[in-house]
Amino acid sequence: MRLPRALVTAALATAFLVGAGHAPQAVAGELPADTGFFTDPDSQVNKWVAANPGDSRQPRIASRIASQPQAVWFARYSPSTVTADVRKVTSAAASKNQVPVLVAYMIPNRDCGGASAGGAPDLTAYDAWARNFAAGLGSGSSIVILEPDSIALISCLSSSELSARYASLARAASAIHAASPKARVYFDAGHSAWNSASVQASRLRSAGVLASGDGIYSNVSNYNRTSNEVAFAKSVLGQLGGSGLTAVIDTSRNGNGPAPDNAWCDPHGRKVGENPTANTGDPAIDAYLWIKLPGELDGCAGAAGSFSPDYAYELAG
Repeated sequence: MRLPRALVTAALATAFLVGAGHAPQAVAGELPADTGFFTDPDSQVNKWVAANPGDSRQPRIASRIASQPQAVWFARYSPSTVTADVRKVTSAAASKNQVPVLVAYMIPNRDCGGASAGGAPDLTAYDAWARNFAAGLGSGSSIVILEPDSIALISCLSSSELSARYASLARAASAIHAASPKARVYFDAGHSAWNSASVQASRLRSAGVLASGDGIYSNVSNYNRTSNEVAFAKSVLGQLGGSGLTAVIDTSRNGNGPAPDNAWCDPHGRKVGENPTANTGDPAIDAYLWIKLPGELDGCAGAAGSFSPDYAYELAG
């Protein structure tokens, strides 16, 4: 995975530790088609646009990328401030009657030591971080993208470590729902050119998606065509049976489809895809979202998560 960017009540803590099951909060198509998603004024691209009004690349980046609602990533370990950091986003979104998309990206052994290695020091620390994250969500609607790559990329984990990760993901989702009943939590389905639908569905089931999730997401930080991802997501959902789960698709960089040889690390020739919308015309697909932030690098053309105006300009073309 590539980086882009309070205490809990006793009842929440008990629900989190027990890992109580969660009946999904919504049925297919419940996310209104006219949902407005949150645009973060503090994103790297918006800060760059504001600071560079005379740059020849600025108009294109501003109109094609900065203007679009995008996810807010919580990827740097700061357990003492994460509640306030999340609350800042959800409060700002609520004031605009918008739905924020938040990415929880803090699982230990994140990215299996790749360009975005990091996360909480251990699962006990992660559990505490997840409770604090949940405490900032508030009473409004939100979308939580739970731990990109945490289920699709497991090659670095022993069987016992994997079981512990799955249990922790389920606890995190349950904590989110206990703290914020209107939050929708989506679990990692990888993407259409990675694991098979049956393999991914089996892993999702083991991670508790049927009891603790509202749906799945695919194509985060990747470039696969929307049509392929929709078909893949539906196949995964089909493998999970009549669960009532739905899916969201990351369309932030898939406008030209995948790069030759499926290169994933800052490949050239890619474009942004469909604008974020909940009006997908498909009851199984809740939304197309920009989860990976266009212009923020994967770790080859610069540090993972750093903003490159050159790369943003190319994507916006």
